[in-house]
Amino acid sequence: MIARELIGTAQVPGGEELRLFRHDRDYMIVMGYNELMSSRMSGSEIALAEESCNRIAAVSRAHMLIGGYGMGFTLRAALARLGAGARITVAELVPEIIEWARGPMAELAAGCLDDPRVHLEMADVADVIGAGAGQYDAILLDVDNGPDGLVRSGNDRLYSPEGLRRAKAALRPSGVLAVWSAAKDAAFTARLRKAGFAVEEIGVRARSNGKGPMHTIWFARKG
Repeated sequence: MIARELIGTAQVPGGEELRLFRHDRDYMIVMGYNELMSSRMSGSEIALAEESCNRIAAVSRAHMLIGGYGMGFTLRAALARLGAGARITVAELVPEIIEWARGPMAELAAGCLDDPRVHLEMADVADVIGAGAGQYDAILLDVDNGPDGLVRSGNDRLYSPEGLRRAKAALRPSGVLAVWSAAKDAAFTARLRKAGFAVEEIGVRARSNGKGPMHTIWFARKG
């Protein structure tokens, strides 16, 4: 049996420690007892990008903001769908996440961070949203296990009424806010609607082969 190997740690600002493990050819990023992401389960992260791209397909030269690089599944899927004139801003708070992407997980990253359409912001995505009035056709958030600050309490502001107001202000007309979650959350659905979004909620399997746990993605469209 191949043992799981710890190959890196990182401190989340205002949060807990992340640990990067390798098990054979697979990678896992773990916080405490929570496996935040795994290279074995990428289906819903890919769907986050593909379904968002479907909803802005009519937009030429689209500008997308992705909150949280993770293992890059969402970014790579967005790059595969968006045209040459598109722009993707990636906001990542933890420097080691990018170091791991360029280091031990470079094969998995497949050079996505070096695509000329990508601009990397080493910053809190909440701050990037707050500074981006009317800039984005889509904002994709996958920085927690759902619409609450699991990774760091400061992320709660993303999902608060004020955070949703800021996200709406950062979107262009008919823009889409997409939020990934490991589970359903009726209160968040209600909060999105109260913020004035037209809300669509879908379930997606964790694995690309249609297996694994069911994850949730909200697509909230600005009027």
